[in-house]
Amino acid sequence: MFYYLHYLSAEWLGGLAVFKAVTFRAAFAAVCAFGLSVTLGPHLIEFLRRKKIEEDVAKKDSDFLKEHHAGKKHTPTMGGVILIGAALTSTALFARPDVIYVPLAIFTMLALALVGFYDDWIKLTQKGRDGLSKREKLFFQFLVGGGVGLILALYNDASCATKVAVPFLDASLWPALGWFYIGWAAVVMVGSSNAVNLTDGLDGLATLCTITVAVAFGLLAYFAGHAGIAEYLSVPRVRGAEELSVICAALAGACLGFLWFNAHPADIFMGDTGSLPLGGLIGLVALSIKQELMLVLIGGVFVMEAVSVMLQVASFKWTGKRIFLIAPLHHHLEKKGWSETKIVSRFFIVSVLLAVFSVALLRVR
Repeated sequence: MFYYLHYLSAEWLGGLAVFKAVTFRAAFAAVCAFGLSVTLGPHLIEFLRRKKIEEDVAKKDSDFLKEHHAGKKHTPTMGGVILIGAALTSTALFARPDVIYVPLAIFTMLALALVGFYDDWIKLTQKGRDGLSKREKLFFQFLVGGGVGLILALYNDASCATKVAVPFLDASLWPALGWFYIGWAAVVMVGSSNAVNLTDGLDGLATLCTITVAVAFGLLAYFAGHAGIAEYLSVPRVRGAEELSVICAALAGACLGFLWFNAHPADIFMGDTGSLPLGGLIGLVALSIKQELMLVLIGGVFVMEAVSVMLQVASFKWTGKRIFLIAPLHHHLEKKGWSETKIVSRFFIVSVLLAVFSVALLRVR
């Protein structure tokens, strides 16, 4: 919205020209999203407490977690409403709606937030049900991811629309998936969405790691949208990708504001209402700028958490034995005796290092 103000620039309105600059809009998007989260957060927390929309520790599938997290009982949940609301509002204000990635990002956040909201609502209102079944949740996630993949395949530059960029490999050798790209995009978005969801088990953990990933992808999106930088760093050039840096900034700002209340001891949890769209949006950005394989490295903490669950399930199914005391990995470390703040702090440090290392790798290509 504010982008179009630069058209009004005249001698007496020269200052409005700054709204054309993507760096200016990205900075203001982050500040705006942060301000909205911090300002509206207390009101949402009070509303959720009045309505008794609270964490139900009794539904955890481990006696250790039921006992260890007993203090989290009655903490308001579904805080993703304010987080995603702040990110959406800031995106609508500062990103260009005429660039295809912006409405796609808005659609992704809204659609997956609704899936997460429905999942959280079932947990709160239907006794004996722990939200949507795995099949139901995956169906909705794949529906959203497949739809996004179809649009990207149709509207991206035809020369590389369905190609998968492989780091350190010449662009002429990148595999073209054709219509299979839709399935690939769905897998990336569903995997990213669920990985963030699995990481959201300790106060501030998913929020902090999302901030580092959003900042890293914001930089990559800016590089991809800038012809000179993209050529210099040998990254795929994607027209309009710079607008994704505004969206990533809005996401980082919203998460930073939400962290104000979500840091240990948390006053509110994001729930699936927040974690599913956060992960889905990260997956969308990675797909849009052809950096989905880099997502594995940049989002290494999320990948580590998701892989720990998959290994646990596979091991128990095939051998009857568990690899971890509890999965995901952060709960395993809890049972090993690590404090919650130590786990969150160290995972955040790892996330920052992975983000810095990933961006630094660009110059090596």
